[in-house]
Amino acid sequence: MTRIIVLPHEELCPDGAVIEASPGETLCDALLENGIEIEHACEKSCACTTCHVYVREGLGSLNEASEDEEDMLDKAWGLDPDSRLSCQAVVDDEDLVVEIPKYTINMVSESH
Repeated sequence: MTRIIVLPHEELCPDGAVIEASPGETLCDALLENGIEIEHACEKSCACTTCHVYVREGLGSLNEASEDEEDMLDKAWGLDPDSRLSCQAVVDDEDLVVEIPKYTINMVSESH
């Protein structure tokens, strides 16, 4: 199992968390399975940026971002070199440190 340290996020994970994921699982699925309700408006199909995360440690162990993911990331709020869409980032066997951005761009939100 791969250990994922989730840095504190005011709404989704106020105290931060340490979770585990199986290699081959996406970051988004690992977060959701551990009660961290990250948005995924497009149902994890790489068609939005609501599941955008920063991978602060372990980025190199993830699968390479596809051209489609890179194109979507260009539209993400707060894009930086550590950015990935968590629905596309597949966990390997290296531990990760992940930060969920404070804001997301969601044109259609179900939770208001």
